[in-house]
Amino acid sequence: MHQRGVTVWFTGLSGAGKTTISRAVEQELRTRRRLVEILDGDVVRQNLTKGLGFSKEDRDENIRRIGFVAHLLTRNGVIVLVSAISPYREIRQQVRDRIGDFIEVYVNAPLEVCEQRDVKGLYKKARAGEIKQFTGIDDPYEAPLKPEVVCRTDLETEVESAAKVLRTLEEFGYL
Repeated sequence: MHQRGVTVWFTGLSGAGKTTISRAVEQELRTRRRLVEILDGDVVRQNLTKGLGFSKEDRDENIRRIGFVAHLLTRNGVIVLVSAISPYREIRQQVRDRIGDFIEVYVNAPLEVCEQRDVKGLYKKARAGEIKQFTGIDDPYEAPLKPEVVCRTDLETEVESAAKVLRTLEEFGYL
């Protein structure tokens, strides 16, 4: 079976649900016997972009590198699920332009909800001043202006959000 590649880019604040939704989408795609890979921002930072900090330049370089890998996989027929905060619109647009086959998913949850979900304790540390340049606290998050999908994880279940993404993949002819 020939499969058309696409990058599905999940962007949103830490704790918004990017990884959770991308894993649910991955599971369904594997059930459908599709070639799929997840590039999770946390995993990528431990392996591919180790040594980069959290300045705007380093964040942009992190996204540029993730985008490069996503592009390689996409052009080889893989459905790539990228789960990364990717706080800046300009670099997200550059990655979109480079890849071409690209669906942006804005995983939208209010900051208060993300702070309540703070499983890693990062917001607490950022609020205490222990972490500097933390997205949503003392570093900006630029929400997408025209994402193909918006998942409101404070109002929708994981299943409902994943279904939106899968429907969009079908509507755009990737499934």
